Amino acid sequence: NRYTKYSTKTSEEFNTASRSVKPGLIASGIVSAWTWAATLLQAGTVAYQYGVAGPFWYAAGATVQVLMFSVLACKVKMNAPNCHTYLEIIYARYGVLTHWVFIFFALLTNVLVGSQLLLGGSAVVTSLTGMNVYAAIFLIPLGVCVYVVLGGLRDYSHTLILMVIILYFMFAAYATNEKIGSPSEMYHLLEAAALKRPVNGNQNGSYLTLKSNFALVFGVIQLCSGSGCVFLDQAYWQRAIVSRPSTAVRAYILGGLAWFAIPFGFATTLGLAAVALTESPSFPTFPDPMTQTEVTAGLSAPFAATALLGKGGAFALLVVLFMAVTSCASAELIAVSSILTFDIYKTYIKPSASSDQLIFIAHVMICVFGLSMAIFACIWNVVGIDLGWLFLVMGLLIGGAVFPVAFAITWKGQTRAGALAGAITGLFAGVLAWLVTAQQYYGSVSVTSTGLEYPTLAGNLAANMTGLIVSICVSLAKPESFDWATTRAINAVSSPLMSSAPSSTSLEEKKSTTSNSNLPTVRDEEKASAEDAAVVETPSKLRRAFKTACIVSFLLTFIMDFLIPIPMFLSHYIFSQGFFTAWVIITFVWVFCSTAISVILPIWETASFFKQLFWEIIGRKEL
Repeated sequence: NRYTKYSTKTSEEFNTASRSVKPGLIASGIVSAWTWAATLLQAGTVAYQYGVAGPFWYAAGATVQVLMFSVLACKVKMNAPNCHTYLEIIYARYGVLTHWVFIFFALLTNVLVGSQLLLGGSAVVTSLTGMNVYAAIFLIPLGVCVYVVLGGLRDYSHTLILMVIILYFMFAAYATNEKIGSPSEMYHLLEAAALKRPVNGNQNGSYLTLKSNFALVFGVIQLCSGSGCVFLDQAYWQRAIVSRPSTAVRAYILGGLAWFAIPFGFATTLGLAAVALTESPSFPTFPDPMTQTEVTAGLSAPFAATALLGKGGAFALLVVLFMAVTSCASAELIAVSSILTFDIYKTYIKPSASSDQLIFIAHVMICVFGLSMAIFACIWNVVGIDLGWLFLVMGLLIGGAVFPVAFAITWKGQTRAGALAGAITGLFAGVLAWLVTAQQYYGSVSVTSTGLEYPTLAGNLAANMTGLIVSICVSLAKPESFDWATTRAINAVSSPLMSSAPSSTSLEEKKSTTSNSNLPTVRDEEKASAEDAAVVETPSKLRRAFKTACIVSFLLTFIMDFLIPIPMFLSHYIFSQGFFTAWVIITFVWVFCSTAISVILPIWETASFFKQLFWEIIGRKEL
C-alpha cells in the first residue's frame, strides 16, 4: 500500500496480516472474534435461567481458554513461527493421515460455530422484525462474505460499537430507565421474581446467589466446550500467527481479561432485566412468561431490550448482534479460507501456487464456506435444533482433539499414534457417554433429552478427558522424541523446501517493499520486523514470555474458576442488597477496563504511525 510496506493484495498480508499486529489490536480482535451471537444470547439465557451465577460462569468458563491460549501463542512463535495454520504443524509432525483427521475436526468446529452464529442471529432478527428465518440465515453471511473479501483482519470497529451499546444498556438498566433505574430496584425485582418463579437448584430458589447447581454444571460444560472452540478453531490460532512474537503473550492475556466483561456485563444487565421485567406490560410475552422454546432460542436478552427501551432497545440489540455476527463470522471465514487454501489446495493440489493464485483461492473459499454455513443452519432449523442445543453439544463432538492439538505444539513426546488415538477415541467416548446418559436419566434419546444438562455434561467430560488420557498413554507406551527444527522450517525462506520450490512472491509483493521504502512509516515497520525476526531466530528469548504466560494464565484461572465462585457456592450465600450493588459496580468497572484495552489501547499503540502518516500526506500534497 502507498504509505506502508505491506499490501492487502498479497496472500501473506490477507491471511496473516504480515505477522505484524500489535497487542492492543490482537486483544481487540480476540474480543471481536470470541463475541459470537451465542456469547450475547446464550449468556442472557443462562442469566434468565440461573440468575447472577449464569453470567459469571459463562464468562469464567470461557475466558480460561483464551488465557491458556497465551501459552500456545508463545509456543507457536517458538516452534513454528512461519506457519499459516496449526494444521501445517500437524502435517509436519505426523504426516498425511493425521493431517486429514485434524482437518476434519477443524472444519467441524468451524461449521458448528458458524451454525450457532446464524441460528442465534436469525432467531433474533425473525423475532424482532418478522423477517423469514431462512431469508435471515442467507442474508447474514452474504454481507459478511463481501466484507471479508474486501477487508480482512484489521478492523476493530465491531468492538467499538459493541462496547458502546453494552454500556448504553448498562446505564439504562442501572441508572436512567424508569422501569428499573438502579441496582437496588433490580435487587427488589429479582427477589419478587424468585417468589413467583423460583430457580430449581438455586439456594432458596433465588436469582441472587452463586449457589446454583445447574449454573455450576453449565460452567463445567463451558470449560470443555470452550476448550474445543478455542484450541481447534483456526480463528484463534490466526491471531497468534498474526501477532508480533515479542507481544503475543501479552495480547492474549489482555484479550482474555477484556473479553470476560462482554458476557458478564451484557448478561448481568439484559439477562437479569428479562427476569425482572417479565411481569411488566412492556415485556413482549406479557402476561405469560417466556416459553422454554423462546428461552433456548436465546430470546431473553432481545425481549429484555424491547421491554426496557422499546423500539430503540430492539434496534440497539439488532445492531450489537449484527456486529457480533459480522466480527465472529468474518474471523471464521478467514480461518476456514486459510485451512482450505494452505492445508488442502497448496499442500495437496498445487504446491507451487503463486501468491496471486493463493489469494484468489482464499477469496473463493470464503464464499464457499459462507454458503455452507447457511445450508447447515437451515438443516439444523428444519430438524428442530436451536442455539442452546448446539452450544451444549458442540464440546462433546470436538473435545477429543483438544489435548492432542495442544500437545502438537507444546510436547515433543506426543507421537502420531497418540494424537490419532486421543482424538478419535475422545469423539467416540463423548458421543457414547452423551447418548447413554440421556437414555438412563430421561428414558429416551431425543432432541429434547440430548440437549439437557446431564447428558451434555457427561459427553463433554468424556470427550476431553479420554482425549487427554489416551493421547498421553499411547505416546508414552512407545515414546519418540521430536525435533522442533522440523516445525520451525515450515514456510521458512531458508529451508530446503522453500529454496527449492518456485518462488510464490508476486509482482505486487515486490512492488510493495520497494516503491515506498524511504517513508518514515515504512522505516518504522522495517525496524519492528527486524526486531521480531531476531526474536524468532532465537527461541530462548521467548522462554521468559512462556513462563509468564504459564504463571499468569494458571493464576487467573484459579482465581476465576475456584477462588471466587467455589467458596460462595459452598457457603450457600444469597446476595444482600449492598453486595449486589457492589457486584454491579464491579461489572461496570470491568466493562470500562475492557473498553480501554480493546478500543483505546489500539489507537494509543498506533498514534505515532498516524502522526507520521499525517505529516507524510501533508508533505506529499505540498510537493
